[in-house]
Amino acid sequence: MTAQHDPSTTPLGVLDVIAISEGQTPGEAIADSLAVARHAEQAGYGRYWLTEHHLNEGIAGSAITTLLPVFAERTQRIRIGTAATLLGNYHLVQVAEAFGALSALYPGRIDLGLGRSGSIPAVSPESAAAPLVPAPDDRANLDAPQGNRIVDGLVVPPKRDLFQGLRKRFALSQRLFRRIAGDTAGLEEAVAELRALFAGTSVDEDAGPYVAPPANGARPELWVHGSSAGISARVAGRLGLPFGSNYHVSPATTLEAVAEYRRHFRPSEGLREPYVIVAADALAADTESEARRLAEGYGHWVASIRAPEGRGAIPYPDPERAAAQPLSPAELERVRDRLDTRFTGAPEQVVEGLSTLRRVTGADELLVTTTAHAVADRVRSFELLAEAWSRTPAVG
Repeated sequence: MTAQHDPSTTPLGVLDVIAISEGQTPGEAIADSLAVARHAEQAGYGRYWLTEHHLNEGIAGSAITTLLPVFAERTQRIRIGTAATLLGNYHLVQVAEAFGALSALYPGRIDLGLGRSGSIPAVSPESAAAPLVPAPDDRANLDAPQGNRIVDGLVVPPKRDLFQGLRKRFALSQRLFRRIAGDTAGLEEAVAELRALFAGTSVDEDAGPYVAPPANGARPELWVHGSSAGISARVAGRLGLPFGSNYHVSPATTLEAVAEYRRHFRPSEGLREPYVIVAADALAADTESEARRLAEGYGHWVASIRAPEGRGAIPYPDPERAAAQPLSPAELERVRDRLDTRFTGAPEQVVEGLSTLRRVTGADELLVTTTAHAVADRVRSFELLAEAWSRTPAVG
C-alpha cells in the first residue's frame, strides 16, 4: 500500500454500525445492511467495514466475526473488514484464526482493524456519576459561538467527556466479557503477536515454535484505529501500519490524532509513507430539505448513546416522530458536536464537507457512515454521494 496524495482519487468506503430502526428486529437490520453492502459495491465504494458495539438495544453490529463472512459472501469485490475489532474482548489467537480463515476464503478482500476501546480503569459509582467537565485547555473554546473552532473550513468542536454516559455500559461489558484492568495496555505487543501468528513465527517459552492454522500465512490488511493522540496513534505510526481516525465519534480530537500518528510514523515493509483513513457521518438526499427531514432522528439516537443513564443506543427513530418530539436543551447540548460535524444535505453539499475533511486531515481515504430510519434512504444517500464524488474533478 502506498499513500495517495491526489485528492481527486481519494477513495470512499462505508462504515456500518448496523443500526436497528424502530419497529425492526435485529435480523431485519442485518438484512438491510447486507442490501446496503451490495449497493455500495455496485456504486464503487472500496471498503465495507463493520463496527463492534455490544449491549445496545438499537445496534445489531456486535458479533462481527460471525457477520463478516456473510457480508463477504453476499458481495464480490469490495473489501470487508472491521473498524474495529476490540482486542480486550478476545484472545489474540482467536482473532488470528478467525481472520486467517476469512483471508483464506476471501483472499485479498479482508481488513482487520484493531482497537482498544473499553480499556478504562475499573468504574466506581463516583466516577460513573461524574459530571461532564471540559478539559482546562478547552474551556476557552466554549466561550466561542457553539464552542467550535473552524480550522481551514473544518468544524472542530471543543473536547468533551465522551464516556460520561457510557461508564456504566463499559462496566457491564467488562463484567460480561470478564475483562480485567489493563488487558489492552500492551497494544504494541499484541500487534506484534498477531503479526507473528500470521507469519508463522510464534514462539512460546515453554512449547517453543508453533503455528496456528489457518492464521499461518494469512495476509489480512492490518489497521490500527484510534480517536485521540494516544497509544493507538503512536503504535500505528511506530509499526508502520495504516491508521484510522473517527471524526464521526470524536471530531474534537481527529486532527491531533492524525498528527500524532504522522509524527511517530516509521516506514515498514508494507507501508513507506503514513496512510490515513478518516470516518465521517453523512446523509445525502435529492434536496437539502429532504436530507434535513430524514436526519431528524439522528440527534435523538446520539443523545441516547450519550445519556447519563448509560442504557446505550435506542432503535433509530422515525424522522416524523423525532420531529414531533424535539430534544431538550440539555440533550441538544449533549450532541451538539455530532450535529455540527455531520455532513447533511444535497449531494454537492455533502461532497463539499467531505472534501474539506479530506483536505484538512490529509486523509488518503474517507469512510462514510450513514444512519437513517429506512434502508432505501441509506442506499439512496450512498448512491447520490458516489455519483457526486466521482464527478468532482479535484476534491478539496
